[in-house]
Amino acid sequence: MIARYTLPEMDAIWSLENKFQKWLDVEIAVCEVHAEDGVIPKNALEEIKSKAAFTVERIGEIEKTTDHDVIAFTTNLAENIGEAARFVHYGLTSSDVVDTANALLLKESCEILLKKIDALLEVLRKRAFEFKDTPQIGRTHGIHAEPTSFGMTFALWFAEMRRNKERLERARDIISVGKISGAVGAFAHLDPEVEMRVCEKLGLKFAPISTQVIQRDRYAEYLCTLAIIASSLEKFALQVRHWQRTEVREAQEKFKAGQKGSSAMPHKRNPILSERICGMARTIRANSIVGLENVALWHERDISHSSAERIVLPDSSAALDYILAKTESLLGGLVVYPENMLKNLNATRGLVFSGQLLLALTQKGVSREDAYVFAQRNAMKVWDEAADFKELVLADKDIADKLSVEEIEQVFSFEHYLRNVGKVFTRVFQ
Repeated sequence: MIARYTLPEMDAIWSLENKFQKWLDVEIAVCEVHAEDGVIPKNALEEIKSKAAFTVERIGEIEKTTDHDVIAFTTNLAENIGEAARFVHYGLTSSDVVDTANALLLKESCEILLKKIDALLEVLRKRAFEFKDTPQIGRTHGIHAEPTSFGMTFALWFAEMRRNKERLERARDIISVGKISGAVGAFAHLDPEVEMRVCEKLGLKFAPISTQVIQRDRYAEYLCTLAIIASSLEKFALQVRHWQRTEVREAQEKFKAGQKGSSAMPHKRNPILSERICGMARTIRANSIVGLENVALWHERDISHSSAERIVLPDSSAALDYILAKTESLLGGLVVYPENMLKNLNATRGLVFSGQLLLALTQKGVSREDAYVFAQRNAMKVWDEAADFKELVLADKDIADKLSVEEIEQVFSFEHYLRNVGKVFTRVFQ
């Protein structure tokens, strides 16, 4: 991921320095198990642990000749270790090191992402209760429907992000798996117990069975989980973009001092952060397709997955980390205009209460079909003649025969639409 959209903590995880350190962690763990079993001398283990070192620059130099990064890595280790280096990488194939190290990198990435989700959940909880009793027009098909609570939107998003947290926790467990089973995964040169003990030392589970690689359905699940989470964030940001439209202006991104909206139009306040979140979500979703394509490899493995994974695993992790942080900032600093919500609620001159009128008439014994006709004929006049719905209803003889003035007044009240919000909040936030 380009530096513009990469935060320092995630950048450090996916740095070459940390990747090679994870490779070394795997190699050392294998040597420790071998030493415990008497496969390599204990003094050789101590020499390996004390002298093993690498530099990214030297590995790069060696790879220009070897055209193989793992061999370049072990060669650089050997340059520093000396004679005991012959015991490094004993019985292993490259994917034992790379895939097990990848599990460590992905696990660390998940921990950062889960912390970001927790921070966003707290913002959503706070804003939900802040606007629990703030009426807002609900929209279906983009058209005014019935009143709702503005806080309900944040409660809805809270529940969704809680599901996303559960998804990511499952994905973390799925990818936190190592393999030390050698070429083609047949344990020709290592006992399966070595794999179990190495993975335990590294804080990983072991793959019950593998080929020469960890099966890529695990990585696909991780990338697809990130894509789902990114899609949720896009959903939130898209809603903010609608709220910020000039004709709506119910809420908008915080516009800081010195910020500029347009190089040509000084008056502009554009939802650039929301649009950035939406754009980056597309990239994360696209990367999930790469993860799915990597599931099918030839026989015990090919290497078509490797080049793609070098891009999509760090990039998707970094991109989601970035937009999680930006979504927290966006929603935490969201500027809200309840007065404009009220203005928009009244923009259709009472039409939003047509559903409540329909129910009130049926409670008085009117058939649903007739009640619909009574309500709709007046509603259409509001659309076509810019009339006031309440005045038309009060003047409608069929309706007046069934509902008193007081009952009609009750129909045209926001209180009915907010009366059960508290019960919903109890279910969401209990």
